[in-house]
Amino acid sequence: MTDLQGYQRVLRERLPRVRETVAAAAARSGRDPAAVRIVAVTKGHPHEVVEAALAEELLDLGENRVEELVAKSPHFEGRGVRWHMIGHVQRRKAGGAARIAALIHSVDSIRLAGKLSRLGEAEGRRVPVLVQVNTSGEGAKGGFPEAEALDGIARVVGLGGLRVLGLMTMAPFTSDVRTLRDTFRRTRRLLEAAAGIDGFEGRELSMGMSNDFEIAIEEGSTMVRLGTTLFGERPR
Repeated sequence: MTDLQGYQRVLRERLPRVRETVAAAAARSGRDPAAVRIVAVTKGHPHEVVEAALAEELLDLGENRVEELVAKSPHFEGRGVRWHMIGHVQRRKAGGAARIAALIHSVDSIRLAGKLSRLGEAEGRRVPVLVQVNTSGEGAKGGFPEAEALDGIARVVGLGGLRVLGLMTMAPFTSDVRTLRDTFRRTRRLLEAAAGIDGFEGRELSMGMSNDFEIAIEEGSTMVRLGTTLFGERPR
């Protein structure tokens, strides 16, 4: 069995169940399942996993490192892929993310936002981004702290080279449902509070990964970032 065949087999087994789970979680919150987008996280996987995803019409693909995004994306030009940059972006590597990604989820500082804005303005366009917020309070998590988030969102929105489509957060890695739900709920409330900021489009909430995406959807997520639950463990 080739790597491609292996990935295709795993994805064909798992994707229908994932879609059913997404639909059920959306229904529990009174939402249309079509309002929730699956971002298939291909980070750390070879090109075959992208081929398997495209064969199943998964076109929103997530990468965690700019270097991998830059190396992987040229092999799939013209295939309709919408690349998502979901990991931390160093300012010195921001050009690659801005050039390739259809959406950068992880704008976690004013300095990064400013660099991306200048890149967008130099090309006469507005780079689509999400503002990353830290609503879990964990020191190891990136993003604007909750108490400073509204001010940070307003400052990012004020930069002319960006389109700020919404927010992203990362929940603690825990099985405690109350903790997860609280983190996602706080992020949704920030999105609602930011609705009055002029220029904030505020239609996207990137919340939820393989271990917690059902709860994230119940709390309003419009994009879930799924890797392991779709493709299995990444190769070592």
